[in-house]
Amino acid sequence: MSPATAIATNADHGFTGLTGFAADILTALGDIGVGVLVFVEVLIPPIPSEVILPFAGYLSQSGELNLGWLIVWSTAASWIGAMLLYWLGAAIGMERAIRLLAATRLVSRSDLDRGSHWFARSGAWTVLVGRMVPGVRSLISIPAGASRMGLVRFSVYTIIGSGIWNAMLIGVGAALGTQHEKLEHSLGYVDAVVYTAIAVALVVLVIRRVREARTPRSRGARADAAAIDRMSD
Repeated sequence: MSPATAIATNADHGFTGLTGFAADILTALGDIGVGVLVFVEVLIPPIPSEVILPFAGYLSQSGELNLGWLIVWSTAASWIGAMLLYWLGAAIGMERAIRLLAATRLVSRSDLDRGSHWFARSGAWTVLVGRMVPGVRSLISIPAGASRMGLVRFSVYTIIGSGIWNAMLIGVGAALGTQHEKLEHSLGYVDAVVYTAIAVALVVLVIRRVREARTPRSRGARADAAAIDRMSD
């Protein structure tokens, strides 16, 4: 897509504010733009794929984005991001990885503990199922890496689980995109909905941080992390 075409598309998508900025990125970068956004989402879980992917699917109905390539690029980005977290767990172990990520304040300690507990109880299958569970989707890669789960198996489960999740969300957005003319009058409310969702996510994050600061980490969570670290020995 030429710069002139991108500018014209950006002016015509009808979105403003934050959603307009996201639409500009997607239309300027093309299908690969969703991969960039999903990669960031994997590493910074508070950015929800539940917003990014349906929005990309919605925009695909304008003809500038290809539905199939959106699924391919988003799934590839999910796998690359998952591999980085896998290698983090493999390199420094479960306990230190949890402490490192929790210190960033971008990831909930309870989500990290939940992912390690789930993996310790159910094993490798959680990598497949966990890709479709908000809050665990990205973080399940860490216990998988810490336990030295087979790389091929990890990759297959990640690609299948992420592919299903991404295709479902992109498909929902594409279905809404077919009703663009009916939705045109409500485009001005989209920013309000997105900002509200972000505000709610931040409030929930702060509340969880306060609770975690007041509540000692459970013995069960410590035991799970230790057990996963022992798997790599």
